[in-house]
Amino acid sequence: MMAVRRLNPIEGEVFAVDKPLGWTSFDVVKRVRAKLAHRLGMKKIKVGHAGTLDPLATGVLVICTGRATKRIDELQAHVKEYVATLQFGATTPSFDLETEVDARYEWEHITREGLERVLRERFTGAIEQVPPSFSACKIDGHRAYKMARKGHEVELKPKQLVIDEIELVDFSMPCATLRIVCSKGTYIRALARDIGEAMGSGAHLVALRRTRVGDVCVDKCHTVDSLIGYLQECDMVMPEELLPQSVEMKKS
Repeated sequence: MMAVRRLNPIEGEVFAVDKPLGWTSFDVVKRVRAKLAHRLGMKKIKVGHAGTLDPLATGVLVICTGRATKRIDELQAHVKEYVATLQFGATTPSFDLETEVDARYEWEHITREGLERVLRERFTGAIEQVPPSFSACKIDGHRAYKMARKGHEVELKPKQLVIDEIELVDFSMPCATLRIVCSKGTYIRALARDIGEAMGSGAHLVALRRTRVGDVCVDKCHTVDSLIGYLQECDMVMPEELLPQSVEMKKS
């Protein structure tokens, strides 16, 4: 019989979750935080994530607890892999399905060969990208997406990023599916916008899955429910300085 693993959430643990469609990254954090706090008998415990996934995206979300939250910047810097489906011929203000179509374009002129050439020549290596208005970027201390949702004009400066690999894996127009390996800070929604423009059309993101963060692949991730079940089954280690005084007295 396999021994029950002991976890030390205060000292720090790192978990990988396959974030479900429709959940925010913070929804996952809240669920894990609540379970750990309950198991440890504490009011709260520090839990964070290393790299936001939009509610309409699924896939690898790295969760850190306790002192392991100090590793978030390190983990966020890891190379990420995505599988993204773009729809040509239409754009939306958010560059995905969060908002309604605001303009339509011709797309029939786009060929597989032409798209592959543009991806290779213009979207491989170091590129500049203007983040989406509907993003967590800050302008004078305010989140861009909050301003955009209120109808305010949002101007963001371009950022440099690196696309290590971009591969066309399916061409079923007006949709195309890409596999993308990229650096921290890449907005796949913005990439959809830019690829649409480069093809003399418009495009927006209709599906997105993060399949890898560093060496962590999505097929090795917990579901939210399986992680909660795992946290229920494991023994929890409580640092001595946080043990109730009566317990410490019994030990002495």
